[in-house]
Amino acid sequence: MSFLPGPVVPGASTPTTTGAPMTAIDVTGARTPEAADVITGARDRIDALDDRIIGLIQERVAVSAVIQEARITSGGRRVNLSREMEILDHYRQALGRPGTSLAMTLLELCRGRV
Repeated sequence: MSFLPGPVVPGASTPTTTGAPMTAIDVTGARTPEAADVITGARDRIDALDDRIIGLIQERVAVSAVIQEARITSGGRRVNLSREMEILDHYRQALGRPGTSLAMTLLELCRGRV
């Protein structure tokens, strides 16, 4: 998310909280207008991807709640540790060691702390 209102147009000035104009180069840290264009476009794409990722996580949380409810209703435990180990391994294999941390965070979001 940009801290500036509206889209950043390279070369255009945008007011800052101090009243001084801020250009796309200032916002992106680029040293040329061309690089600022690339960075601005890539940041827009990242923002769109983040929105999709958040939506998918919210969907995963909802599906996990259905699974937990079915498991509890049938007399089972809320959490299936062997399944969680499979998920941790899947993320580790796909993303390396940081994938395990990401998977742990997802599991925590989906089931809360155990």
